Amino acid sequence: MANKYYKDLFKEYKEKKKRIGESIDFITFLDRIKKERESTQLAHKRLFNIITSKGSFNLDTENDVRLKRIFGNRKIKSYNFFNKGFFGIEEVLQKIVRYFHSAALKGEESRQVLFLVGPVGAGKSSIIEALKEGLENSSPTYYIEGCPMHENPLHLIPNHLRKEIGKRLGVEIEGGLCPICRYRLNEEFQGDFEKFSISSFQFSAKERRGIGVVPPVDPNNQDTSVLIGSEDISKLDKYSEDDPRVLSLNGAFNVGNRGVVEFIEVFKNEVEYLHAMLTATQEKLIPSPGKHSMIYFDGVILAHSNEAEWNKFKADHTNEAILDRIVKIEVPYVLRLSEEIRIYQKMIELSDFDAHIAPHTLEIASMFAILSRLRPTVKCDLLTKLKLYNGDEVLEKGQTKHINVQELKEEFPEEGMSGISTRFIMKALDDALSDSEFNSITPVSVLDALQNKLKEEPLTEDVKVTYMDILKDILYKEYLKMLEKDITRAFVHAYEEQAESLFQNYLDHVEAYVLKQKVVGKGTKDEMEPDVKFLSSIEEQIGITSTSADGFRQDVMSYMSHILRRKGALNYQVYEPLKEAIEKKLMASVKDITRIILKAKSRDPKQKQKYEAMMKSMIQNGYNEQSCEEVLTFASNHLWKD
Repeated sequence: MANKYYKDLFKEYKEKKKRIGESIDFITFLDRIKKERESTQLAHKRLFNIITSKGSFNLDTENDVRLKRIFGNRKIKSYNFFNKGFFGIEEVLQKIVRYFHSAALKGEESRQVLFLVGPVGAGKSSIIEALKEGLENSSPTYYIEGCPMHENPLHLIPNHLRKEIGKRLGVEIEGGLCPICRYRLNEEFQGDFEKFSISSFQFSAKERRGIGVVPPVDPNNQDTSVLIGSEDISKLDKYSEDDPRVLSLNGAFNVGNRGVVEFIEVFKNEVEYLHAMLTATQEKLIPSPGKHSMIYFDGVILAHSNEAEWNKFKADHTNEAILDRIVKIEVPYVLRLSEEIRIYQKMIELSDFDAHIAPHTLEIASMFAILSRLRPTVKCDLLTKLKLYNGDEVLEKGQTKHINVQELKEEFPEEGMSGISTRFIMKALDDALSDSEFNSITPVSVLDALQNKLKEEPLTEDVKVTYMDILKDILYKEYLKMLEKDITRAFVHAYEEQAESLFQNYLDHVEAYVLKQKVVGKGTKDEMEPDVKFLSSIEEQIGITSTSADGFRQDVMSYMSHILRRKGALNYQVYEPLKEAIEKKLMASVKDITRIILKAKSRDPKQKQKYEAMMKSMIQNGYNEQSCEEVLTFASNHLWKD
């Protein structure tokens, strides 16, 4: 069966390759494109259709409370084309698709360079790679067989016939023949364009078909042949300089015709070297090598660079001509914690990384990355800002902190354009794993690895001090809170049931208190006064005083009514202030016993039994034995200090 599977797979591949290279006559081509019009699309429209053909959907910012906090009332569209590999940059991708949409309609963007600018490791190259991969996976495209630029066969149709034929085929014919095809038409076929053979090709970056790449070139040797090809010197003794047969049209613009031309770190090149962009964008023409005429070019010019190079380039007023032909889209670092975590999960899945990752490890690493990218504000502390950007509900003294996320973002439009990169975090994770004896990493080992990595990083001293403060102060304290919750869950038998029981009990008494009624006993049906002391014991965990208790209880009842009206489920996690109060109540109930057991140098049989039960519970919640021992040792040294 296995042999048949491989034979069938290879047979299908060979047949596909054969179909792609198949030669047909010009009339057959015209008949085919009635049903295959996408083959004659201009480059921008082709890429737009490739992106949108995968489908899209609007984020539910109306009903999803978390998304509403993040995006407000704005309509945010998510494209399936990008969904597998990109996280937390929906607005950036929406701008890119908007560019292609306008360009597909032959708007001004069709004559502009799409330029992505952002810090290292923000995803600029990955976005362009995704677009190139989309081209490579698209349907084969017809071209004039033998043309070095894989140009559209419709270019063979004389100008005076184009309107009529275009109308009949339902296509618009744009562009003209390259010098080599024009020479063949006139000299080889005596003007009879029907004699040309038509074939099809698959876009390929490796084989330089429809995808051209321009890396930064040495300033002392910026040969434009990299862009527009050259003249074959060996043929000059046989043909004259103006004979098209001496041309080697193998530059990036020639190769990228009908697809894309990518400029890597574009502004590391001298401006004179980039002049070919001017006519390629505005007039869709590129220079020929030597003394030949301009050549029609249909392609998407994609460029990317870091912000420092961009700022230097735009500061020079002599670059105005190129600047006027650029659509700049900023690609900042991700500022949403949940999405940053997904980035590392994806990177780990794509690697051979097989270590055990303890709970909160990627979360702590991601928090450091994002905190380094945020700008301080007087409206809240950095950690609160991180949580708000993530769409979390942030509490202060039992009340939700109401800060408009959009206003926070508008305060620093450049936020996310600097800070710690994803590559730095992955290197730290690798270092933590290398130092591990048990092929396991924890938040404790990652915090150490981040500090060590930071010491080696070529940063200014004040930036290093700021980042160290984030690690040693903000994240240290935040991780202790996370760890305390994990230990509490492990110590409290049936944590979820206990929390739910507290919640339901609280609801019974708070409802009776607000409505001025009696509480009916579930088993006895006896009536009793609401237990105000019990209510206060929950509320005081989040700083609710006797003077603010009535208002808090009214808020709880209003929120629960809101949930019920929407036919939602009531549980202890639905209302963040009450959830936090219940969890703190549970923590307080086991704090003393956990401290005694964790800090004990030698445990009696009863303590040992509790410790082992706690470890078993933590292992069930995502730890392994080694990581559990490590974090519990850390807890015994740092939690609940006397």
